[in-house]
Amino acid sequence: MITHKFEHPLNEKTRIYLRVESLLRQLHLSSTFSDAQQYQLFFRSIFDLVEIFEQIQLKSELAKDIEKQRVTYKSWLDVEGVDQDMLTSLLNDISNIYRELMQAERFGQSLKEDRFLSAIRQRFNLPGGSCCFDLPALHYWLHLPLDKRMRDAKAWMDSLQPLYEALTLWLKLTRETGHFKEQIARAGFFQSDADEANILRLSIPMQYGAYPMISGHKNRFAVKFMSFETGQACTQDIEFELAVCS
Repeated sequence: MITHKFEHPLNEKTRIYLRVESLLRQLHLSSTFSDAQQYQLFFRSIFDLVEIFEQIQLKSELAKDIEKQRVTYKSWLDVEGVDQDMLTSLLNDISNIYRELMQAERFGQSLKEDRFLSAIRQRFNLPGGSCCFDLPALHYWLHLPLDKRMRDAKAWMDSLQPLYEALTLWLKLTRETGHFKEQIARAGFFQSDADEANILRLSIPMQYGAYPMISGHKNRFAVKFMSFETGQACTQDIEFELAVCS
């Protein structure tokens, strides 16, 4: 059975975390510059990340969430039935990542101070603004040897490594708290309670030709399935799998 996966955050902070995760993934995938147009996605991802960093104190929020996870897992030490070797290894990973995070500069600070990035950022968001007459500095950079451009890209991405490692860990551990269970949306509608949840994860068979519209918060949520073909609410029962992650 072919399915499509869907994730939905249940609070604003997790919404930002998922957006940053997506931008970091785009940044990594486009950093090879194997295609002549990949640079557009690469720089747009950088500038979108910088804009997010300017709007929220992401480092302090993520540090608090990592520390909360550490305290939770530490409480499982010496609990019967828990793999203590695996738990100790995980706690060491959390501590190391937390330490690197706290020692890192404010996210995006070096990117904002980079002379080249600052020179192209404002005009890059203009419609068609990446033309050589709008951004001559970028036009020049694109004609530098590939190894030079790769070194620049690596330096910019390395400045985000503490963020990448911390966010990847938090999302991994958060997603692992939820387990997929079979559910039925009667007449295309499903609602349920959620105990301090952060993320909903849905696995939906493609055969229904439907996608979910989700509303809710950390304690309660509702899912309404919409027909892709008509854009109208589905009236049929839809079987799907749901994981509620906290």
